[in-house]
Amino acid sequence: MKNFLSYSLPFLLAFMTGLSASAQSPAAKSRPDNAIPRKQFYQLCLSAVAKITAKTPQGPFFVDSYAVRALCVAYDMTGNPKYLNACRQWCRRMMKYQEQMTPAGAYYMNYNRRPGQVHGDWYVADSSSIAMALAATAVRCHGAARRSFLDSAERFASLVMKHYIDSSGGVSDGLWVRSHKAWWCSSALFGSLLFVLYADTGKHRYLKAALRVVNWMNKLNLNDQRFFPLSQQGPAMIMYVMECYSAGWPYIKKEPLLVKPALVQVNRCLHWICTQQQISLSRRRWVVNKGWGMKYGGLPFHEYVFSRYLSIAEDVQLKKAADREMHRLARVVFGDRRKWSQLSAFLMMSYAQLLSPGAIYRSCRAHPTAPAGIRRSATRRPGAGAFFRTSQP
Repeated sequence: MKNFLSYSLPFLLAFMTGLSASAQSPAAKSRPDNAIPRKQFYQLCLSAVAKITAKTPQGPFFVDSYAVRALCVAYDMTGNPKYLNACRQWCRRMMKYQEQMTPAGAYYMNYNRRPGQVHGDWYVADSSSIAMALAATAVRCHGAARRSFLDSAERFASLVMKHYIDSSGGVSDGLWVRSHKAWWCSSALFGSLLFVLYADTGKHRYLKAALRVVNWMNKLNLNDQRFFPLSQQGPAMIMYVMECYSAGWPYIKKEPLLVKPALVQVNRCLHWICTQQQISLSRRRWVVNKGWGMKYGGLPFHEYVFSRYLSIAEDVQLKKAADREMHRLARVVFGDRRKWSQLSAFLMMSYAQLLSPGAIYRSCRAHPTAPAGIRRSATRRPGAGAFFRTSQP
């Protein structure tokens, strides 16, 4: 691992800049059976179904959204309707609240401004996470359900694009009393939603806005932020910043003016992740089952995502680092008597990417040979324009 850290950044930068359209590591095709992670993932899925379908919802909805996106992948993998039905139920609840929100198109976050209220904070960042879960569910549905869930996400996107993107391309956090300026968290999360919506709809206004967000994100010094800098947020900041790059890389890499500064930012984040993962859980500044530290569960997700763009050697090293972290975090999640936490939800994202690479970003443009019933996952192949199939139920 120490050797990996010593040479990875310049090597990644050089290799990824010249990545060919056909590059995908053979190591990804020859991974051993993930029997234990698969079992653990399905255990978390059962808890997630109970959590998101509870009669009285508890906790912020943005946390639920990560579980919903992972449950969508579990549905791809198994064809089990209880996973998709739970996601649909959760999405309908979000839409019901959305109908009553001010400003129109906003999502209720299960805290602060409530449906029917015209005062109180409301955040673009958390709502973007909710919208991505609706878009992910829409992909797995057909007919009226698909249209209604996707329309809901697009209504939210229209609200933000009209009122909360500034001339620099950055995104403010909606109705936040502390600031109305563009902010890293709202920019990163809304940017990732824009890439998802472009993949689902083909509407170029989403791609155009997303690339402007990336341009803004590329210029950020993560250590020098007015609100919640890296020194305070730690894994939470890295989790959300990387969401924009993980969702958008197939498009970012085609933009000559964006790709190099994007690589610099991505490599900084990967270096931070790998450095943290060399520290035992008990010695980390952010406790993994409390507050910002619970976002550690999502960091292997980004390692698995970007391992798909690397050479064989770097692919293996990055996956090994992610695998070791997953093993550590699993001991915390499954050894904790509390059956559900933010750590569980974010860890589900990492399991989903490990077990079904690319399915988190599955697009509405299903593969033409997919069966009429349960559709195979249609995702962007790294560096390619055509879709390829990932896991099949």
